Amino acid sequence: MEIKVKLNNLRTAPRKVRQVIDLVRNKKVLEAQSILLFTLNKSARPVLKLLNSAVASAKNDLHLDEANLFISKITVDEGPKLKRWHPMSRGRAFPILKRSSHIVLTLSEKVLTNMKTEMVKSEIQNPNVKIKPKKRISKPKTKK
Repeated sequence: MEIKVKLNNLRTAPRKVRQVIDLVRNKKVLEAQSILLFTLNKSARPVLKLLNSAVASAKNDLHLDEANLFISKITVDEGPKLKRWHPMSRGRAFPILKRSSHIVLTLSEKVLTNMKTEMVKSEIQNPNVKIKPKKRISKPKTKK
């Protein structure tokens, strides 16, 4: 199940927002929230609010567990530019572009693999019995 949320017209340049977005891409929700909480960049706060909104809608609307969610896709696109002018000497004008961003965040639910599923099922049925994962046999080291 995927949850898709959008934030339009954020008054921060897309280049600056992408620096924050790259920190949390493909991370679990709880890990991403802690990273964004301690990031000093100005655009970390709106991204954190967007992530919290997505998690809240996943919990309330779709009844998903927060621990199984991760950020599967997050993109930043360019929004409309506000065009302003800075007056210069001799009647000239210098253009100023105030850029904005559109953020699209997609959360997905992490699917357990077969081994983990067996471990979870066995813990539910018999909490005292635990399945040990198979050990890999390593090749003996040879001296040269």
